[in-house]
Amino acid sequence: MSGNSETNIRIAPCTLDALSRITVRRGTSRDETVRQLLSEHVAAQEQEHPEDRLTHISTVLRYPRPPRWRGDPRTDVPLRVRAPADLLERARAVSLRLPGQHPRAYRDYQGRMLTDAVTTAIARDEPFDDDFLTGLLPLLRHGAAFGLWRLAAAATSTRPEKAWLLDANAVRAEHRLTDAPIDPADQHLLRVAEALEREESWHASTRFETATVLARRFLTGPQAEQRELALCEQDKPWDRLYQDLLQADDREERRWRRRQGSTSYDWTGRGGTAVWRARRRVDLEYFEDWLVERTRNDPAAGVMEEPASPGWLLRIPPAWLAHAPAPTASVKPPEPYATWTADGRLLAFPYRNRTAYWPLLRCEGTPGRQPVPGFEPVAAAAAGLRPGQVLGFIEAALIDWNHTFTEEPDLRIALDVPADQACRFGFITAEEQHRLMAEARAATLQIMDDFITWAADDGASASYLHKLREARGNTRDFHRLTRKYPTHKRPKFLVPRASWTWPGQSVAAELVAGSPPELLQWLAAAAHRRSSLILEQAMEAAWHRAFDQYGFRM
Repeated sequence: MSGNSETNIRIAPCTLDALSRITVRRGTSRDETVRQLLSEHVAAQEQEHPEDRLTHISTVLRYPRPPRWRGDPRTDVPLRVRAPADLLERARAVSLRLPGQHPRAYRDYQGRMLTDAVTTAIARDEPFDDDFLTGLLPLLRHGAAFGLWRLAAAATSTRPEKAWLLDANAVRAEHRLTDAPIDPADQHLLRVAEALEREESWHASTRFETATVLARRFLTGPQAEQRELALCEQDKPWDRLYQDLLQADDREERRWRRRQGSTSYDWTGRGGTAVWRARRRVDLEYFEDWLVERTRNDPAAGVMEEPASPGWLLRIPPAWLAHAPAPTASVKPPEPYATWTADGRLLAFPYRNRTAYWPLLRCEGTPGRQPVPGFEPVAAAAAGLRPGQVLGFIEAALIDWNHTFTEEPDLRIALDVPADQACRFGFITAEEQHRLMAEARAATLQIMDDFITWAADDGASASYLHKLREARGNTRDFHRLTRKYPTHKRPKFLVPRASWTWPGQSVAAELVAGSPPELLQWLAAAAHRRSSLILEQAMEAAWHRAFDQYGFRM
């Protein structure tokens, strides 16, 4: 059918059987039946408060479970969905997304919003179950799903998470007894704890196994609906259970795992990265406030401190400001900011319940604002970014890549320009480019030789060593061979790139200095790529730091 978007989801076989029964009853095709069910479901859910919208228990428990290992058989079945794109987006918007889930993410963290919408829509019209679902309350409100998930998260919280959450509980208890204002350090602690509980939960099979145990405790039997209400309200009895699960010591946690048949794998690393993401989220909230609320007389530099951020220094031209117009009844973005954004003269990013626009200058002698002249090349580098990525792009455009720190950050903060690009922009000569390329080639060959030596010392077979020596000099073939080595302890094979370290400051400073548009656009894109990589390295460091500091000791 023209005008429809097509996508695929995977559902339980019993869900597909229910859809087939609805299709026969309505006398429509499967595609048309799905479209009708989705339209009816979305129209009903859009009228409800977000916490009162419905979800299916299979979404909350991530059932059917994905295969644990590649090659394992699947227990779900595919379903093609053809529907108008706007209907699919509306369906995703009213569906359940648990804390920490995202539409585009690693498998365990992937949200299944469209799957939830289709499954819930089918269940509202035709109930279904199977051996796993029998006895469970099939439909529950989002508020109850969050209440159940928070209990499962508390029962499986790692020591890095508990350190923050229990400290936050102590602060809340202390301030319930006094009217004294909360100091900034405690405010920060509470904001990170709230982000950890409500936004940045980690995901793994063990948490869904625990959620299943709790669901069979609360959402079965004649009192299932009353218990669903208790999960939704999260009142004092719920909070006592939450605190009991959260405060269980290591031995109690191990006993819980044994009783529930859960894996004994140590998830400390995932807990550590969840804490890092929560702290990073709060740091970005501070950064948003700094952009939007600062005046021309406020400081024009600030450090995004470790360990939540990589520790880089941000410098903003003093006259550059952001503005977040007050929301209006109109669904259209306010003018002239919408036109300026569409023309590539501004960037727009979500700010609380509004949209903020950056960078702007105050008009001299009048109360108005105007875009920064010459910003178009920088904005062009942000084309294609999702709204939630724009703030990170702005941060990258303000990083001072040549700042000297009193104490060097844990990660290298530098912007490396490929040698060919540096030569093309006229920063280095052709001779310097060739020298950098030769040095990178020599470093690559040395890394290959080191890997061959390591493999020989580790007892690799003669045939494998022969293949490595034959591939020496061919980066692609050698890398493919290193990935076949049967051990997790093998050294990483990282190929050095011929590059030149950027000696300048921020992208914004280059714009103010009058750099050519082509260079500005390239630098802005490169700064964003580099800052994203450094953030990934910072989160990986948080993983290792969590094990060093909180590793599970039997």
